[in-house]
Amino acid sequence: MTYTLSQITQTIGVEYHGKDIDITGLHTLSEATPSQISFFNDKKYASQLPQTKAAAVLIDEKYAGLLPETTIALITNEPYLKLALASKFFAHKMSTKSEAPNAGEGCDIDASVRFGQNVTLGENVTIMAGCYIGDHVTIGSNTLIHPNVTLYHHTRIGSGCIIHSGTVIGSDGYGFAHTRMGEHIKIYQNGNVIIEDEVEIGANCAIDRAVFGSTVIRKGTKLDNLIQIAHNCEVGEHSLLASQVGLAGSTTTGRNVVMGGQSASAGHLHIGDFSTIAGKSGVTKSLEGRNTYAGFPAIDHKLWLKMQAKISGLLKRK
Repeated sequence: MTYTLSQITQTIGVEYHGKDIDITGLHTLSEATPSQISFFNDKKYASQLPQTKAAAVLIDEKYAGLLPETTIALITNEPYLKLALASKFFAHKMSTKSEAPNAGEGCDIDASVRFGQNVTLGENVTIMAGCYIGDHVTIGSNTLIHPNVTLYHHTRIGSGCIIHSGTVIGSDGYGFAHTRMGEHIKIYQNGNVIIEDEVEIGANCAIDRAVFGSTVIRKGTKLDNLIQIAHNCEVGEHSLLASQVGLAGSTTTGRNVVMGGQSASAGHLHIGDFSTIAGKSGVTKSLEGRNTYAGFPAIDHKLWLKMQAKISGLLKRK
C-alpha cells in the first residue's frame, strides 16, 4: 500500500505544503526507511533524531531542528495521536475470501480448517479441526497445530513447532493514543508475529502482533498454557515460560531465560541471558543475565530471601 504524503497529512490534520512523495508505511526512528513516516514523542529517543532515515517525522516544533536535512518535519503538538490516525492507512484489509493453501507434500488438514488467501504450508504440516489460518500466513514443515487455533494474517510459523488448542497468534497489540478529551484512538498494529523453529506454545496463549516490525519467539522456546506476549516483544531462544506469565509491550529477553508462573514484566525493558525469574515476580526494570530474581519489584533472589526473613522477624517481635 502506497499513499502520498499530502494524502496522509490532510487526513490526519497536519499542515504540509512541500514536495509530495510516496509513503509505504510507518516505523520507529531507528528502523524507518526513506519511504516511511516516523514519530517523536519521548525525549529519551532524541539521540536517534539526527540519524533517522525516515522520509518524514511527526514531531513537536522545538525538536524539529534535530532532524537531518533529508527528513521532513511534520509539525504537531500531538505526534503520538497523529501516528495513530496515520496507522489506519496501512492496516491490512480484512476479508472473508478463502482459497486453498499452497501446501507441501504429506500435509494432513482437517476439512473444517478455514484458510485466507496466499497461505503457504511446508511438508508434513498437520492442522486439526476448527483452525483459522489468515491471509499470507506461512507454516514450516513438520508443524502440528491443534484444534481451534487462530493465526492472524502475515503470521510466520517455523518448522517443527507445536501449537496447542485455543491459542491466538497475531491478534492486535493493545495500543491507543489519547485525545485531550480522554478519547482512545486505535493504533493499528501493522506488524506481524514470527515463531521460529522448534517452538512449543501451550493452550489458550495470546501472542500479539507488532505495531511495526515483528513480535518474535526465538527457536526452541517453550511456552506453557495461558501466557500473554504483548506487541513487539522478543523472547530469546530456548527460553521457558510457565503458566500465566505476562510480558508487556517491547519487552525483550536473552536466551535460556526461565520465568516462573504468574511472573510478569513491565514494558520496554530487557531480561539478560540465562536469567531466572521466580513465580509471581514483577520485573520493573532491565535485569542483568545469569542471575535469579524474585519479588516485586524483582531483585536478587538471595537479597529477597534475606528481606523476607527480616520482615518475618519484625512481625514475630510484635
